[in-house]
Amino acid sequence: MSAKSVSPPAKRAAHAISVTAGLLTAPLRMLPGFLIVGAQRCGTTSMYRALAEHPNVRKAVLHKGVHYFDMNYDRGFSWYRAHFPLTRGASTGAAQTFESSPYYLFHPLAAERIATDLPGVKLIVLVRDPVERAYSAYAHEFARGFETEPFETAVDLESDRLNGEEERIVTEPGYLSHSHQHHAYRARGQYVEQLDRLERLFGRPDIHVVDSGDFFTKPEPVYDGVLDFLGLTADEYPQFEQHNARPRSAIPEILRARLDEHFVPFDEQLTGWLGRVPSWRR
Repeated sequence: MSAKSVSPPAKRAAHAISVTAGLLTAPLRMLPGFLIVGAQRCGTTSMYRALAEHPNVRKAVLHKGVHYFDMNYDRGFSWYRAHFPLTRGASTGAAQTFESSPYYLFHPLAAERIATDLPGVKLIVLVRDPVERAYSAYAHEFARGFETEPFETAVDLESDRLNGEEERIVTEPGYLSHSHQHHAYRARGQYVEQLDRLERLFGRPDIHVVDSGDFFTKPEPVYDGVLDFLGLTADEYPQFEQHNARPRSAIPEILRARLDEHFVPFDEQLTGWLGRVPSWRR
């Protein structure tokens, strides 16, 4: 039976059983050496699956993202550690484990929590054309029932929907904001703001940014760069696939131009941060 054929209730039950068992052996489990922290709809699934094929990498048990540092922090660190492989299951001392939770990059408390609980962890960030990312996120949320408005209306509503939500998350750490998680179409594409927050906490050497435009065009050198960042080598490449991809969005040109203009100053700052022009501005 394939993973896709397993029903959601069965997946939830299997996850609950796995975590319960993991809690009993939490001190014996690996801790992540690196995390894919975002951005949402920027190729994180493709990067996750490519890295999970590496012989010295162990992924989190059962699923891609644990979402501990954003949505489940109140469950405690043992709950988080329960999601990872047993140390004795690692074939060599060089083995690393990881997870991929794309909301970590945007959540206002996640980075500080990661820095506190996983000192020395390395972070991988993926970015893409923010206009395309915005529409891809919208299509994703609409398909899951978290969005009901047309795209242009959703973009226009974003400021009102997000107004005060970040502040409430910070002042009420247990608060889960539906709109902050599901309706941040423009804000999540203002990458440089989120990278600046990471840099203040981790320093630039522990942050590696992948331009998804480059990754999907010429994956091998981009993948090599990620392995070098992680201190890994590989004798062969995995099969690179573009997971969760959607066709190029049919955004009305007037709206596309308006969104593109919105992102210009953020992309200019991103160019300075990266030291190179991102693929969508070349």
